[in-house]
This record gives sequence, structure tokens and C-alpha cells, in this order.
Amino acid sequence: MDGFTRYALFYAPPAGPLADFGAAWLGWDPRNGKRVAHPALPGLPLPVAEITETPRKYGFHGTLKPPFQLKPGFDVAELHNAAEALAAMLPPVLLDGLKLSRIGSFLALVPKGDTTQLALLAARVVEALDGFRAAPEEDELARRRKPGLSARQEVLLQQWGYPYVMEEFRFHLTLSGNLPDAVADAVAARLHPVVEPLLPRPFRIREICLFGEGQDGRFHHLHRYTLSG
Repeated sequence: MDGFTRYALFYAPPAGPLADFGAAWLGWDPRNGKRVAHPALPGLPLPVAEITETPRKYGFHGTLKPPFQLKPGFDVAELHNAAEALAAMLPPVLLDGLKLSRIGSFLALVPKGDTTQLALLAARVVEALDGFRAAPEEDELARRRKPGLSARQEVLLQQWGYPYVMEEFRFHLTLSGNLPDAVADAVAARLHPVVEPLLPRPFRIREICLFGEGQDGRFHHLHRYTLSG
């Protein structure tokens, strides 16, 4: 697990049809560390490779603790042990399901129903592992601020290194980069009948995963931890 530039704690679907779809749609399988051929979906307004260019390097996932560099003096073995111990204290989360949705100008799968327990899970992961996070450099802070942040998001950025955590957290599994409205709607309409049969009902989060950003600039799935609290 050494040799990675950044680490993150993600939800990643277990092996199965949804995980297979996500890897093919994005063109990257982080579990096996390899590129995957995009599916042939006639009728899309843009090539799949163009639609998915931005999220490809992260793999198909839902962020819990956003990517961070390790603080000097810590190593990934310590992070792994801490994540394993944390997962043993956290209960699984049960949600009604997933649905395809637009979030601003990009497409994602988002949870249905009450997400209170999911938000609590993400907050615990962010807080409990924050001692491993190096303070972000000024260029990273500037990049986070570029879209424009609220006053509260700026506080969260300063405290946790990312503006969309705690009460600003919105769980999602990203399916596209930013798209013009008409293009996003057309992609969603074409994608909906493809993903709908794959979506779990209910949606259970039983595990969290450690990912690392490799020298290739892509995120790799390093370990899966069972939530057994």
C-alpha cells in the first residue's frame, strides 16, 4: 500500500453487476488497477470517454473522506490499522435505494430516503482519521475555492481540508463530468434504462474502502473494511 501520493476513504460497490457497470462506464477498474473498455451505448450525445473523462481517475465510488496526503511522520500501515479499527466500531447503513440524478451540471447515483445515518457515518470517518491528513497546500485551497464557497464551506475547508463534509456532505457516485443542461438530460435519458435494473433496493453500505492515488494519477482500491459495529 506504499507509494501512493494521496489516500481516501470511499464507498465502492462490492463485486457484482453494479461494480462492473461502473468500471466499464468510467473506463477504469480501481480494484484490478486496469483500464476497461467503455460500453457500446448508441444514442448518446457525446462519446462515453468524453462524458466520463473527469471522474475516470477516481473509479466508481462514493466519497466518505476526501483525498488527502499523509501527514509527515505517519505511514499507510498506521492509516490502514486505524481504518480497520474504526470500521469495527461503525454499524452498516441501510438506505431505501439508489437513483440516477443530476447534481448541478453532472450526473450521479444518489441515495433515496433518509440519509441521516449515512451522513453520520461519513462524519465519523472524516473526523476519526483526520489526524493522518497533512494540511493542504495553498494551491489546493485555491482550487477548492474556485467554484465559490459559502462562509460555512470556507470554515469546513479550513478545518477538514474539504468544503463538502459534515452538514455540507451529499453522498453520490459520480457518473460524468460537468455537462451542458441539454447534454446532461440526454445522457440521463439514455443511461436510465441501463442502470435502473442494476440499482439495489434497499441499498446497504456494509463496507468502506481505502483508496490510493498512484503515480499514474489514478486511484486504486487498496483494502475493504467490514462495518461491524
